[in-house]
Amino acid sequence: MEGGDLLTDTVRPIRHEEGAVTRRAVPGPALYHVTTVPEGDVTAYVGILPGYADHAARYAHVMDAWAQRGIGSVALDLRGHGRAQGVRGFCRRFDEFLDDAAELARLVDDRARGAPVFLMGHSFGGLVAASSALDATRSWRGLLLSAPYFGLAMDVPKAKLLAGRIASRLVPKLSVPSGLFGKDMTHDPVRARAYDDDPLVFAGAKARWFTETELAQKRALARAGELKLPLFVVFGGADPVAKLAAAKRFYDEAGSADKTWDALDGLFHEVLNELSWQDIADRMADWMLARAT
Repeated sequence: MEGGDLLTDTVRPIRHEEGAVTRRAVPGPALYHVTTVPEGDVTAYVGILPGYADHAARYAHVMDAWAQRGIGSVALDLRGHGRAQGVRGFCRRFDEFLDDAAELARLVDDRARGAPVFLMGHSFGGLVAASSALDATRSWRGLLLSAPYFGLAMDVPKAKLLAGRIASRLVPKLSVPSGLFGKDMTHDPVRARAYDDDPLVFAGAKARWFTETELAQKRALARAGELKLPLFVVFGGADPVAKLAAAKRFYDEAGSADKTWDALDGLFHEVLNELSWQDIADRMADWMLARAT
């Protein structure tokens, strides 16, 4: 289904679309997309991969802001997230999410029609985006990562890690409370409350997802030098979820000749939901537009 044409309260008219993604190149559950396109000339498009327990509709404000700059965007609910089909937060293998990322690339290319395209991922979506870019650069002009999840900020006791690995083999769908709340994501009390009240945001981490993600993090860090795409990484200095040092390691070891590290002192995990999100979104738009020509 498509939402049709809508006018926002901003200067430039914007068209919003959303709906299930059922025509898949690789068999898998139906996904769900949210698309925002400015009327008139579109300078570039960006595909967005949300984080774990996250979903595409939570990026609507950023997508609208980018549309005002002439950038169209497509955000995708990964399998088991948001309005996509699949067991909540579950995978049998990490590569399933790479299949979903390939579907996002197709959705973006279908809309871009030759315009420059970029890939952006937040948190776990940043790990998926980076892994996807390492496996197949496609036609991406650049890779943007927001608080990419290359490691967990908190130290997990070895006994708990061992228990999780055993559970991954024996009861892979076992869900362990994440302990994360809106206050860990943003200083904005309104957006923090919206996170806690969102029925599409779930609070548990599946055992198999955790172990598959650990392996994917190790692979991505080991292969960072293979990345040649222009790279932009933004990270909150007080992020209690993703490990800043692990993201900085990926950035430092990336083989990209053109890369930008944007550290934001004092900000939490969801920098694009912080009180200063507009300024951050503008810097990301500036970066994309400078590389779209």
